[in-house]
Amino acid sequence: MSDTSSRLSLPEESKPASKLIAWLIGFFAFLNVYSMQSVLPLVMKEFHASPVQAGFTIGATVLGMALVSPFMGMLSDAFGRKIVLCCSLFVLSVPTALIPAADSFSSIIALRFLQGLATPGIVVVFIAYISEEFRSGSIARMTTAYVGGTVIGGFCGRFITGHVGDLLGWRGAFVTLAALTFVGAVLTTFLLPPSRHFVANRNVGSAFRTLRSHLGRPRLLAACAVGFCVLFSLVSTFTYINLHLASAPFNFSTAALANVFAVYLVGGVVTPLSGRVIVRFGFRRSIVGALVISAAGLLLTLIPSVPAIIFGLAVCSSGVFICQSTTFSFIATNVVEGRSLATGLYNMSYYAGGAAGSWVAGLAYEVGGWSGSVFSIFMIQVLAAGIAFVGYRTPVGKNN
Repeated sequence: MSDTSSRLSLPEESKPASKLIAWLIGFFAFLNVYSMQSVLPLVMKEFHASPVQAGFTIGATVLGMALVSPFMGMLSDAFGRKIVLCCSLFVLSVPTALIPAADSFSSIIALRFLQGLATPGIVVVFIAYISEEFRSGSIARMTTAYVGGTVIGGFCGRFITGHVGDLLGWRGAFVTLAALTFVGAVLTTFLLPPSRHFVANRNVGSAFRTLRSHLGRPRLLAACAVGFCVLFSLVSTFTYINLHLASAPFNFSTAALANVFAVYLVGGVVTPLSGRVIVRFGFRRSIVGALVISAAGLLLTLIPSVPAIIFGLAVCSSGVFICQSTTFSFIATNVVEGRSLATGLYNMSYYAGGAAGSWVAGLAYEVGGWSGSVFSIFMIQVLAAGIAFVGYRTPVGKNN
């Protein structure tokens, strides 16, 4: 192949448009996932739900994401990245539009679960798309652009839901999210370039052989375990801090709770810089350092002062976002074969951690309030740091 044809076959990762598309996909993928958090007090009041029950409205979504993630990798291996990704966005808008019509708490949980089933078709597939369409030197930059979009999408989902919910109720908030999700599906369909390096693989037996191979890779399994701990921390923190701030002595309104999620904007600034951190310090030191930062921020939230809590949340979430970006980049860089399946396996562990966190930290909250939740989250972060320190060590003579 000539130099000219080689350059033409490569993606134009130097153009800002490529990063913008990655950012937009991340934004719309996570617009709905945690949107319920800012209106939890309203939903709890209407349906007389306990803290653990309220946590299920978050846990159901991430549980659905965990269950479907590995299979979405296989599905996109067979039918292509773009078609699965775009269809998933359109499907996601359906349960989002039905949530405002829910007449029971169980219906809300079921619809939130359906949202979770649709989301991996975006999250898992796009990471595989990046791995195939961009050169190794650009994977970290594209991944951080995508993660930056997920950060702002997560923020906007909570912020929009909280403020619209304060004006129109939580049902009106989800009508707004449904409309935005549909717009996102249309934009992605028109803006995302078709895959140029995708090769279909519809051999199910081959997929399971690849899965067995992945399960024999200690570093990949370590990444999955760290992912479990990372989302455990994030979901637990931003679910139950709302209940803490909505109660005395803070007594935050729904709109005020939505404003708390502005700390995500700090993550939106920090996350794109994590690509440089990874290049300079490596995966192992980057993730352990980020976990230490996150744990320090978490402990600051125990101070009974609103400024201290907000600052602690900003520090805690920034550390978590660096962990997330580092782990995504680790998988995209180190896994050569079966990337979408490896990403699906990681996402299964990652979102299982979120589901576990919504339950475990909820039980801890009922026993010891916010301090109980903080203790459970802190212990999980210590575990994650230990796993990363041992599991991310590069074996002599091996690449992964």
